[in-house]
Amino acid sequence: MGSAMNDPLNHETTHWQTRGERGHQWLMRLMVFLSLRLGRRITRPLLLPISLYFLLFVPEARRSSRSFLGRVHGRPARTTEIFGHIHHFASTIHDRVYFLNGRFDAFEITVEGRECFEPPEAAILVGAHVGSFDALRAAAWSERDLAITMMMYPENARKIQRVLDAINPDKASDIIELGQIDSMIEADHRLQQGNLVGMLADRSLATDPMTERSFLGEPAQFAEGPFRMAALLRQRVLFMAGIYLGGNRYRVHFEPIADFRTTPRSERRQAIKTAMDRYVASLESLVRDHPNNWFNFFDFWATAESRDSASTQGSD
Repeated sequence: MGSAMNDPLNHETTHWQTRGERGHQWLMRLMVFLSLRLGRRITRPLLLPISLYFLLFVPEARRSSRSFLGRVHGRPARTTEIFGHIHHFASTIHDRVYFLNGRFDAFEITVEGRECFEPPEAAILVGAHVGSFDALRAAAWSERDLAITMMMYPENARKIQRVLDAINPDKASDIIELGQIDSMIEADHRLQQGNLVGMLADRSLATDPMTERSFLGEPAQFAEGPFRMAALLRQRVLFMAGIYLGGNRYRVHFEPIADFRTTPRSERRQAIKTAMDRYVASLESLVRDHPNNWFNFFDFWATAESRDSASTQGSD
């Protein structure tokens, strides 16, 4: 789908791309290697020193967790709470190996919102970097045999693609790179086949349109792209999340937030605004109930200018 050098989306690299995903990839490679050889029961205790490493030696993750948890709890976050937050993240990455190998029997997964797929029909799923997308996709595979295609920005798509190729090559085709000429055409093709197409609206490239909403008491930026695409393709929109509850327990949540199938063109702009309001409200409610599932380990509320400035300064 084109090289990175020829991709216009790579001319501006956002803060979350340059810093926020590095630890994720290192941790993913390590956990794939160990988990496939030793099994879940034996390798889970190894997450404790890995989480401790991130707490002690990845200051940006520590600062971001402290800031986020402080907003949620309305008080300074304790070190034990920050550790628990990071450990939740490590746990979901560890479990990804088993989800992608179809080892669903190792988990207890409950589903909220099954009625959204009765009868089964296409939809655009909009989520965030909250909980486990793999648990959500596993529930769709095992309960409804629904195909889910994820639309991702090029660099993240290539990272995940490498993981999929290593763990389960059969699922490698479940990803569409955003920003390519044929991205929307391919998404529309999948939807016409009755598939679900998933997107995340809590991050975007610098060149993409963003809209400000109040989130946990302060202004934050959210991507308009998923909602614009749903309106253009005349699709319904569901909020999605796969919440990690600890141990081997997950709760998958689907919630209708918009339906553009019958929206007149003259009302599309307002319908997109209303859909975004509902999305942000659902996301805020979810992270207040399950703060340890928030996996944006950077300053989510910072402006683009302050993020660029912060990236040139030293660690705490």
